Amino acid sequence: MDKAQNAEQVRDEEALARSLSSIKKIVLVLSGKGGVGKSTVAVNLATELARKGRRVGLLDIDIHGPSVPSMLGLENTSILHNGISMLPVEFTVNLSVMSIGFFLKDRGDAVIWRGPLKYSIIKQFITEVDWGYLDFLVVDSPPGTGDEPLSIAQMTAKKAVAVVVTTPQRVSVDDVRKCVTFCRKVELPIAGIIENMSGFDCPYCGGLVNIFDSGGGEALAEEMHVPFLGRIPIDPGIVSACDLGKPFVVARKETDAAQVFRSIAETILALEQD
Repeated sequence: MDKAQNAEQVRDEEALARSLSSIKKIVLVLSGKGGVGKSTVAVNLATELARKGRRVGLLDIDIHGPSVPSMLGLENTSILHNGISMLPVEFTVNLSVMSIGFFLKDRGDAVIWRGPLKYSIIKQFITEVDWGYLDFLVVDSPPGTGDEPLSIAQMTAKKAVAVVVTTPQRVSVDDVRKCVTFCRKVELPIAGIIENMSGFDCPYCGGLVNIFDSGGGEALAEEMHVPFLGRIPIDPGIVSACDLGKPFVVARKETDAAQVFRSIAETILALEQD
């Protein structure tokens, strides 16, 4: 590495350290499996933390499938710049948002990038966005253990913890087990595992229907010796809230599923003391 490259690396490391110094705790929402509701968890967890009076940032680093803007009704929002930094989109007084989705001209645009470009934009989202002081930065990562999760885990170092999302069935649990192993290999502490889509409370018969089985996430948490954060039941209101661009914990706050989100948020709040 020549002197110019070394100087650039030092500047990058200093910029990253400055940005992270204003963020108290980073929560990486991960999963080894797609389609488990990871973005839903990230959006509602961030919203609930903000509702509890914390200053929260929500960062969507799913480069190829950013869904956070549509879940919050922000699809047509443009990013502003203050002359020095990009400004995150303010969703509420306590919740600001950044996503690659804000930079796409059309909803159907595809982002076709290799690893180095992904690393670069994730770094920019931390170092070149004026987040201000944050109690929590909640990061919605794409599924798997590839470039994006590895990049954000390495950048955030000792400030981050992982919240791992699975659904109950074996095919999901097997993939998520690899995500737990990934966290351990990169020395990323695990706050716990969430079992999403765990049972369906039938509004007609009043019974519980285990569409995707039940208990797989809790069994995985026990097997891997990590905390179990809770079971989020299937609720059609989650889909309708996302389609309307409203967080479920606000639109349907009286439901059992919303109560689970509140309980998970309380557990994450306890990490402030760590």
